[in-house]
Amino acid sequence: MARAFGIAGYLVAIGLLSGAVWWAAWLGALDRLEERGRADLGQASGRLLGLLQQYRESVVLVAEHPALRALAEGRADPEAVSDLLRRMEGKTGARGLRLVSPNGWVLAQSSDGLGRPPPELMARALTGALGRHHGVEPDTGRRRFGHATPIFGDPGQGILAVLIIDVNVDALEANWRGAAEPVFFTDPDGLIFIANRSELVLQTAARDAPLGETPVTRSARAGHDVWRIADNRYLPRRALHLSQDLRVLDMTAELLVDLAPTRRSALLQALAAAGLGLLIGAGLLLASDRRRALAERLTLEGAVNAKLERDVADRTRALRDANRVLRAQIAERLDAEAALTRAQAELVQASRLSALGQMSAGISHELNQPLMAIRSFAENGQTFLERGKPDKAAENLGRIAEMARRMGRIIKNLRAFARQDSVEIRDVDLSAVIDDVLDMVDARTRKDGVRIVTDLPDGPVMVRGGEVRLSQVILNLVTNGMDAMAGQGGRLTITLRDGDPVRISIADEGPGLDAPDRIFDPFYSTKEVGASEGMGLGLSISYGLIQSFGGRISGRNADTGGAIFEIDLVPASVRAAA
Repeated sequence: MARAFGIAGYLVAIGLLSGAVWWAAWLGALDRLEERGRADLGQASGRLLGLLQQYRESVVLVAEHPALRALAEGRADPEAVSDLLRRMEGKTGARGLRLVSPNGWVLAQSSDGLGRPPPELMARALTGALGRHHGVEPDTGRRRFGHATPIFGDPGQGILAVLIIDVNVDALEANWRGAAEPVFFTDPDGLIFIANRSELVLQTAARDAPLGETPVTRSARAGHDVWRIADNRYLPRRALHLSQDLRVLDMTAELLVDLAPTRRSALLQALAAAGLGLLIGAGLLLASDRRRALAERLTLEGAVNAKLERDVADRTRALRDANRVLRAQIAERLDAEAALTRAQAELVQASRLSALGQMSAGISHELNQPLMAIRSFAENGQTFLERGKPDKAAENLGRIAEMARRMGRIIKNLRAFARQDSVEIRDVDLSAVIDDVLDMVDARTRKDGVRIVTDLPDGPVMVRGGEVRLSQVILNLVTNGMDAMAGQGGRLTITLRDGDPVRISIADEGPGLDAPDRIFDPFYSTKEVGASEGMGLGLSISYGLIQSFGGRISGRNADTGGAIFEIDLVPASVRAAA
């Protein structure tokens, strides 16, 4: 029995909590909704005032036309002035313009049927001020909103005539018709004169009265005016009513904000609170049942506790053993990763030395040629000195120095390419790297009859990477292209474009790629099996090196034949900007 009372009390508490959550969420949503609605109402009112102000300024500008004053003084043709007013009507978008004498007779008008203006519109204009009036024509039931301005004569003549512009109210409403929330403007009698719902026009919205023919129940909710509207397809069932006085128009702007979304949101929050409370209650009830069952079991069976302690000890021991095995496996995996890293570095170095070995014959020839030239120039210099020709000897010494510099440049590139590169990524001049690679393959290009064409920018192109590793990648792609054109000669094109990213492309005129999607797989090669350069690791290593720089390498077949490899690298400017 106590358990049932406890559950019932908890359910009542959850109900009260859900109600409190709903009420708090509802009031908070009303406050936020009113703040947003005030802003929307102010925007709609400002738009209406701005449009009416345009008509007011238009009538003042048109009134300064000399033809209007001439007609008022009897010096102009009424039909010509009517034509002028028709043109002004088209430019201003007004419903019509009328030039009226002080006694109310129409002197000229842009459209037939405008008739005599209402006395309320004329009264203020005849005092020398701008007049304004809105109302409904009793015979046609059409809405009219007009501005009137006086036309003065010479001093002592007073007011000669009054120019009236009739506002196109339907055009005003078209500016916000179809808006999500109903907006309407009422006169002091509660008559809806302007609205963004055509069904509301000329309906009554007075306090404590229906909205036209639709019954409305008005109530206050924490300082908010809430309307409950009978079934109407054009209006929300429940709405927050907001109003704003427009004294300059002698109207009141009113807005109805739909409350259905806020009610649903508050209901969802209340349901969430109830669900959370029920979940917590179910958890507490389950925990209580389990605790009771455990207590009963411990009371009836004292041995259960000892068995439980033994099970905990056994489980702890098993976990300790498992942790020991896991730590040993982690240590083994770390050692394996370190060994793999060292193997990868050694493989990169081996690939680099293998490339040097492939170029050894050409390099030896490249070094032997300047050595022979140095020997020849030295012997000639000695002979010239013996013959008393020091200028010729000096010329030979200069040639010897040039040959020595050439040999030094070759040896410097080889030493830089062969050394172990650090893993640090820094700014590298890609143009200089390409020039060094071209120096290293110069002998082979002449031997194989390959012509290298370069398209490089004039200045340095700085990228993020490692100088030696970039040299290895570019050298690998250049030698691959030369291998593809072996025995047939051809042209190898190297293009470098600065930008973000920096792109270098290497295109050959060989047979192309058999399987472009597999070229970066390890041990995949299209070269002869057993050849020294056919291990299939060069492009795989190049792929990993370029990825380590944050770049991208790709290969494809050219439309005109041959293969094209493109490398995208991160420019140094990107790092500086970051």
